[in-house]
Amino acid sequence: MDRPEISPREAEVLAALREHLSNAQIAQQLQVSVRTVESHVSSLLRKLGAGDRRTLARMAVLAGESGPTAPRPSGIPGHRTTFVGRHRDMQTVLDRIGRAGLVTLLGPGGVGKTRLAVAVAETVVADRPGSVTFVDLMPVRAGFVLLALAGALGVLERPPRSLADAVIDRLRTEQSLLVLDTCEHLVDDIGPMVERILADCPGVTVLATSRQRLGVSGEHLVLVAPLPSDSDAQRLFLDRARAVSPDFAADPALLAEICTRLDGMPLAIELAAARSASLGADGLLAALDDQLLLLTGGRQADARHRSLHDVLQWSHDLLDEPERAMFRRLSVFVGGFDLNAASSVMPQRSRGELTDLIGRLVDKSLLTHRVTPDGRSRWRLLDTVRAFGEQQLDGAGEAAEVRLRHLHWAAATAQALAPDDRGDWATTFDEIVGDLRAALAHTDPAPDDTAYQLAVGLARLAFARGSFAEAREHYRAASARAGDATRAVRDLRHAADAAVIVSDGPAALRLLLEAADRAGATGDARATALAHAVIVAVRYAAEFAGPVTRAVRARLLRQASDATDGTDPATAAVLAAARAWHELGEPATSAAPARIALRAARRAADPALTALCLDALGTAAVQLGRPLRAHRVAELRIKVVFALSAHDPAGAAEITDAHHVAVSAAIAAGDLPAARTAVRRAQADDPVGSHPYLAMPRLIRVLALSGQFDEAVEAARALWDNWVRDGRPEMAWMSSALAAVAMVHGLRGDGQADRWRSRALEVAGHDDPRQSGDLAAVVAFADARIAVHTGDTRRAAALVERCTAVFPERWWEGYARAAGAELAVVAGLPDAADTLARVTPVASEHRWAAAVLTRARGRLSGDPAVLRQALGQWDRLDSRFELACTLALLPGQQAAGHSELAALGCSPPGRAVGTDEDDDHGP
Repeated sequence: MDRPEISPREAEVLAALREHLSNAQIAQQLQVSVRTVESHVSSLLRKLGAGDRRTLARMAVLAGESGPTAPRPSGIPGHRTTFVGRHRDMQTVLDRIGRAGLVTLLGPGGVGKTRLAVAVAETVVADRPGSVTFVDLMPVRAGFVLLALAGALGVLERPPRSLADAVIDRLRTEQSLLVLDTCEHLVDDIGPMVERILADCPGVTVLATSRQRLGVSGEHLVLVAPLPSDSDAQRLFLDRARAVSPDFAADPALLAEICTRLDGMPLAIELAAARSASLGADGLLAALDDQLLLLTGGRQADARHRSLHDVLQWSHDLLDEPERAMFRRLSVFVGGFDLNAASSVMPQRSRGELTDLIGRLVDKSLLTHRVTPDGRSRWRLLDTVRAFGEQQLDGAGEAAEVRLRHLHWAAATAQALAPDDRGDWATTFDEIVGDLRAALAHTDPAPDDTAYQLAVGLARLAFARGSFAEAREHYRAASARAGDATRAVRDLRHAADAAVIVSDGPAALRLLLEAADRAGATGDARATALAHAVIVAVRYAAEFAGPVTRAVRARLLRQASDATDGTDPATAAVLAAARAWHELGEPATSAAPARIALRAARRAADPALTALCLDALGTAAVQLGRPLRAHRVAELRIKVVFALSAHDPAGAAEITDAHHVAVSAAIAAGDLPAARTAVRRAQADDPVGSHPYLAMPRLIRVLALSGQFDEAVEAARALWDNWVRDGRPEMAWMSSALAAVAMVHGLRGDGQADRWRSRALEVAGHDDPRQSGDLAAVVAFADARIAVHTGDTRRAAALVERCTAVFPERWWEGYARAAGAELAVVAGLPDAADTLARVTPVASEHRWAAAVLTRARGRLSGDPAVLRQALGQWDRLDSRFELACTLALLPGQQAAGHSELAALGCSPPGRAVGTDEDDDHGP
């Protein structure tokens, strides 16, 4: 039976399913929407006859063994020609990569290093499908090696985690071969990267090709020599000659002489063989004799290097003038080109003429050709050939003109390429990004409209591709090339938004202040930049080494107000937002400034600013002890950001923050079902939703509160291990998730609670949880909840006092208040009823606290009906542990409650209601 045809995009989805990725993770990796992934999965289920997703994943593993359903190994270039000879070299390399972490194929340009590496990669992947990643570094400039590697692996930036850490995390558990092709111009970048891969990823072997060693400890060198003239070199010549002229034949001695004159260099042999049809073996040898003698004056000590150059020169001299012009002008493309790109540097030629010229250069082995998965033709010059072409371009005096044409092509292409959910744009971008970067690098940081269009287009595309740090630098480059202050200020603001995405508030502040300076002494642009600087200083204060003081913020606000006449609604709205956030730098006394700012943002019809002002309103609600209000505002904000583009820096920053706050606000309101929904929604729609340091803490908090203890503990272990491996970066916001897991261990009584509490304190950067804004309330809650469950009430009075204190951060306040009140009841404190009454108002703003307080009233009164009411509340919250604890307090339900607690790894609660032994003591 014929195998069904699947599209290239379906093949990519199938490969991701083999790695057991979720739809959200696949969407992030392929830069498409979750809905698009769902459509592809449905199509694959239908085409492959799979009953469910798990079956499809198993089929994906088997698909690598045969047939068209298997996606091509990552990045291994295809070849139209056969691989000739080098059997001993192949075996040597295969043997070395089985024993060494780094193997470098070393040799001069044109000796066949890349072709050998491809053959090795194809051999390895035939035995272990999906185990090879091939990274072509020829078009990559210094500073972009990590991005090239990440792109080949399908790894995107997940700020604030570094891209290097994300790459290492991807490779850490793999058993794979990583091929780095053409390293010689990037040795300083590649060496440290390879050293880290070898240290942290024991299952990865690196195979490099280079003209010089990488200088990494443990590097094994395999010297790639020219082909023997009496065997492999002749076979290669015949193979390539017969590709041009199938009937080609020559005396073996004559072939040996030709190959000897070419020093067995494969590229030189291929170039010469391409001329065999027109010259014959005799004519070819005579031409080589004349050319080599003319160019070198006889044989030189560096004959291998000279022979390649000489054959390139000879091949070039045999071209007619249109072919020569085409050849040298195409050398400007570092990463390959299509017909439109070729036309940009040869505008005087028709497309038909260009196609003919390109075909002739391919026939003469000066260009290589490939067809992309979607059927497009692309060509490129091998690095040695391109370097020779650049020499010809300089010698012809055309370099300045062609580079200018290249710049105009790059700018137009960057502007025309539009990110979309299909992901096709990303494939195109990856093909041309090397040329876009190279074209920009040839421009000066001075006003120039074409260079500006390229810089801003490249920044936009890099941001949409998930390369946030690179996008920031391109936006800065755009500001330097802008011809007016308005565009420069806008680009610096985009750079600041890109810094926010990677959790670099200090950089964002510096960029906004730079934008204000660029705007001049007055004007709305200056006012807006200064206002946003105030907002960043408060909104992302946790990212600063020290707070931006109120006095500094007030000075910036005054400067912003003085810079504008107040007539522009958009500027007035940003200023109102800055005033609202300025007031939130200290505990809020009113939500009025945020409401005023929200009305102004809506009048200005700016959805990103509206989302920002809604965040201010929600933050004010939390500070004023109104978590339910904050939760409702956060859900409204989600609806607003739905209209924003994740490819726009300002929009993406708001989308990411909105999803983060939506989960936090749902937890702050004790609405566990809403929190679970928000977690799933963030995984699907947040531009950085799969980042472990953002997504995992959110998930852990919800799992711990919902009673999914095993899942919470497993996730926390993974989070901690990643954090330690990544060098313990400053991420205090994770600490409350670890404190929640410490509570889980305390409820289980497994002796691990203190360890996890210490870990939470380490992440928070404090020795005392009471001094930590992130931990004070959650640790008080955890201690009280453990005491209630275990019946250890020896420190009950002090714990209740901690739970009812004023907290620097109020996100966990409702949990602490309710747990403290229940502890007062369980401990039989004299003022338990008063404590319960004081805390009761919390119930109107907090569903989890409401259920706890209902149970506490049932304990205090001994009324099973009240406990059954609490049972219903816990059932609606779907909190498994709390439901079991409440069951264990009800007459006739203790056994069921104890059984459920045992399944969670917990002992029965310290006290029970309605049992004979407890009847005299009340609940």
